[in-house]
Amino acid sequence: MYFSPNIRLKSACDMSKPAVTTLHQALRKSFQSLENNQQVWKRELAECSSLMVSLGNLAEQLRALSNVKISSTPLRDFPDLENRLRFKLLQATDTVLTKLNEKISSLQSVRDSVSNQVAAVLQLYEQNADRLDLSSLTERFPSSPSIADMLEWLQDAERFYRTQFLRRKASLQLLRADDLSLLESVPKRWKSFESPGAEEQITDTLCRVSFFVASQ
Repeated sequence: MYFSPNIRLKSACDMSKPAVTTLHQALRKSFQSLENNQQVWKRELAECSSLMVSLGNLAEQLRALSNVKISSTPLRDFPDLENRLRFKLLQATDTVLTKLNEKISSLQSVRDSVSNQVAAVLQLYEQNADRLDLSSLTERFPSSPSIADMLEWLQDAERFYRTQFLRRKASLQLLRADDLSLLESVPKRWKSFESPGAEEQITDTLCRVSFFVASQ
């Protein structure tokens, strides 16, 4: 019996359609989660930047206190002054470091959330791979990028947050209130981790999928 190519193509499309629909639903959920997590990340990172400024200022004050000889100044009549000032500065530094570690935990939550979402949608893709033909993975529409493109964009975003988190966490792990050299260097190192291009790419991605996400 002869089957025309059109019939075979229709049959393949019919097999792919449920898998495409399932993947589209998962992709919408992932991009919605990515948008929410991006907002949280930016907010937490902005607060980290303010804390870094405070940390740098405290390090400068501790360095200045170490360099000055209070016994040679009019303040020599207050023999415990240097110790009290150092104690207050170290206490303030500990407070800032504690807040930074709390922020790192928040950044980790973002990293974990994005990683879990991307892992889930990739697992779903693998489960449905046998029912997806090449055209259903690469086809683009005015309001919908291709599945292949969207999977790649999600993996790019997951890689960005994972790398950023690990670098920022490592920069704080060895910090101590009494280690002036590290305290003085970490604000500059923290700023060096900024990657405006990669962050703009995620924003561009969310713009590209905005009609797709809204079309559910």
